[in-house]
Amino acid sequence: MNSEALTRDSAPSPARATGWRAWRLLLLALALPLATSAADDVRDQQWKTVEQMSEEDRALFDPATSTPRDADIPYIPAEPYPFQPPYTAEEMGYRSSEFVHIARWPLGIVDVFGVVTSSGYINQGVSVSYTKLSGRPGLEGYIRDVKPGEPYAHWTMFDMFPPESEGTQQLWIPYRTDKEHTTKIDYYIYSDSLRRVRRQPQPIRDQRFPDNSQTFDDVIGRDPWEMDWQLLGTDVLYETVRYPNTRATVTHNIGGQLVERQTASIKMMGDKYAHYRPDGGIDCFVLKAAVREDWLPGYREKTLVFWIDKHHFFPLRMEKYSPTGELMMVETRFAELESPARGDFGFAAHTTVYWNLEQDLISYSMHDGQAPREWTDEQKRTIFTPEFMRRRWLIDPIKSQAVVRDPEQFFLRPKLYPGKFPGERNWTVKPEIQARVDAQEAAGHLVFVTPGDGAATAQAEAAAGQ
Repeated sequence: MNSEALTRDSAPSPARATGWRAWRLLLLALALPLATSAADDVRDQQWKTVEQMSEEDRALFDPATSTPRDADIPYIPAEPYPFQPPYTAEEMGYRSSEFVHIARWPLGIVDVFGVVTSSGYINQGVSVSYTKLSGRPGLEGYIRDVKPGEPYAHWTMFDMFPPESEGTQQLWIPYRTDKEHTTKIDYYIYSDSLRRVRRQPQPIRDQRFPDNSQTFDDVIGRDPWEMDWQLLGTDVLYETVRYPNTRATVTHNIGGQLVERQTASIKMMGDKYAHYRPDGGIDCFVLKAAVREDWLPGYREKTLVFWIDKHHFFPLRMEKYSPTGELMMVETRFAELESPARGDFGFAAHTTVYWNLEQDLISYSMHDGQAPREWTDEQKRTIFTPEFMRRRWLIDPIKSQAVVRDPEQFFLRPKLYPGKFPGERNWTVKPEIQARVDAQEAAGHLVFVTPGDGAATAQAEAAAGQ
């Protein structure tokens, strides 16, 4: 992982200032517009359990938990993908697995990524990436065209930023897996300083990237047959990725052109999504996926909860829970229709934010300049190999100006949504993290603290920032 160190020069507030700053925060909280709070409360109370779902939603749902299995692949449903309504929870899970972090079609992107700590230390990097597939695009090609134990894709990455890492390259070769074939990825790195290609050890799937929030599986994707699926109900999402009030615009690479956009105008699934509610929300199914011990023994992420849009089954929000039920991470996404030729399956993650609650780390990954690619046979044979990295040849540069310029312009922590689906979710966090969340919500941007600062100091900093 490449990084740019941008540090926020902060010193602990004087002890005598803590009291009056905390009072300022209290006065600020009391002065917040009640109408806004009431509107948020109404929006957050639109969730429904399966028993409370509308007749229209019930007609789309098949409550069966045991269905016929495929004759050739006995651990997947017999009904041909992408299925027909009504859908079982398992079939909804399969449909949502179409949309992994890196789209399931050949493409080129520039990945802009970074992480910020609670004290304001920020690391960032920019890498141009190309991908090719071994079978047809989409989940169907992954399931049917590639045998377990064979590579289903090749992903190259060429680091562009920070300057000291420029020219470092990676080659990922993810595999189709099953219970007998468990190798998930071959992983190579080319170091420009050493001018050598190094094969890396097999990553642990549920292990975080160094100094980041997301795990390898968050990037590579999990197979739907590795989990037991349950429909919790429905909900309406009004926001996913959250820009701060300190970042009014962002520059995106759209069709090769750098375009400045108002952050407040960016929609959760882009401008071409046809199913927004009149109030701007997106109707979602809420799925619970329990990791199967027989498929992933010892996996430290026990339960995943997904909010998927009702029309394409695109995952807009995911929560991870530990075996003991603690909330580990929240992931939120912005999507765009990046491959119109694929219709309902052409949406892809554009911006993803990950909040690791164990360490209070916030990461992001933005797939800027994303576009499908058609590789020639010669390109397929040469570009996607460890040997090609030695040439240090970036065949098609993709530009981006989307890095975060200041820690206080970093993405906000996702909302916790207390009260939704009680008994199935745990939205409690450590008191010191809750204090930072409260400070963030009051300020409209991240509020950073130095080691040793308490909750009152964190909240006081929020008031001071108003």
